[in-house]
Amino acid sequence: MEPEEPGEAGWGRPGGGQLGGRGLLELAVASGLAAWATWAVLLAPGFRRVPLRLQVPYQPSGPQQVANALALLRGRAGKTVDLGSGDGRLVVEAYKQGLRPAVGYELNPWLLCLSNYRAWKAGYHGKVSFLKKDLWKVNLSDCYNVIVFLAPSVKPPLAAKLLAELPDEARVVAGRFPFPSWTPSSTLGRGLEQVWAYDMKEVRRAARSGAGGSPG
Repeated sequence: MEPEEPGEAGWGRPGGGQLGGRGLLELAVASGLAAWATWAVLLAPGFRRVPLRLQVPYQPSGPQQVANALALLRGRAGKTVDLGSGDGRLVVEAYKQGLRPAVGYELNPWLLCLSNYRAWKAGYHGKVSFLKKDLWKVNLSDCYNVIVFLAPSVKPPLAAKLLAELPDEARVVAGRFPFPSWTPSSTLGRGLEQVWAYDMKEVRRAARSGAGGSPG
């Protein structure tokens, strides 16, 4: 390794030395490999059977996002589902707040394991369900509370599926990104913590009258 110039800032090593240019390069490569390994082992398995345009990367919801989403479902009855449930935190909290049955649909086997561990740790093992199913192939006709924390790119095809399958009494809560052509019944929070609620009866009425534009 080449010696550093006098006064040159360097990254510290645990032993008290400094990392030069080569050391920083090695650190960057190692970090990249670690990130790739995390993707390959933990996240990629759930994407292999899903078309590229419908894939959604895993991004855990923050505590306030979870609280806001469930606040818009407070007091409601009927089956509650999280489409792309990730690590299961929304499903566990939904059950905790009385939304039952509570079900999560997730393809990634590692995230399903994490979800079941979270349920066990909360004392809800066997009371909530995490199913390894493709959300695009699940029949949602018996779902009355639907939680959607998904990327904007999948919202238009998902909107068509929800319109075709959900009962009029259903409510959809979207986090992070709204459905672009739907008018929300209510909203809560700001910025990344904002969530939107859509009542399917109103969405269908707007779609029929043309006030809501195309169903997307």
